Amino acid sequence: MLDADFFHRWLTSVAAAVEREADRLTALDSPIGDADHGGNLRRGFTAVVAVLEEEAPATPGAVLTLAGRKLISTVGGASGPLYGTLLRRTGAALGAEPQVSAADFAAALRAGVAAVATLGGAAPGDKTMLDALVPGADALPTSFAAAREAALQGALATVPLQARKGRASYLGARSVGHQDPGAASSALLFEALADAAEATVTATGETPGE
Repeated sequence: MLDADFFHRWLTSVAAAVEREADRLTALDSPIGDADHGGNLRRGFTAVVAVLEEEAPATPGAVLTLAGRKLISTVGGASGPLYGTLLRRTGAALGAEPQVSAADFAAALRAGVAAVATLGGAAPGDKTMLDALVPGADALPTSFAAAREAALQGALATVPLQARKGRASYLGARSVGHQDPGAASSALLFEALADAAEATVTATGETPGE
């Protein structure tokens, strides 16, 4: 089963991944966006780690809900509301249970991804974060590692696409040939999730979520 500590470790791992990859994310954003994606997410997830340490929510749902609220209040542009909605809606779907199964989490995450799609008015193939979020969430019932690989491949597959949503869509055909920065950062969420799961196995010998 997955408890609040697991989700805290996941978001701490996300923050570390964003810190490591912030310059790359900003470089991806530069030709088709505002060149601020990495810096914005670094600020947001640094704030998430700080508030989780301060308030220490007791349930998985509360961890994700608090993190989502913090991203919305901290991160400018589109990424704050979108990532904040993803985490808040996932947290709401998990409810107040002290522990959840991997299947529960997968279902809740799909609800979070659906909320992102509604908020952004986007769909897979539009060259947005959904191109990584949707395959990652769909693969999560198989394993954390499968979700990581699916999200990564989804992000890479945005390179030949023409953007149909977001700032990049204003560039038309000039958006082709660039990886979507939101898809790249979404892939980091699944990378961090798999890392948190593998660390749990190493520490306890048990697969999280079972």
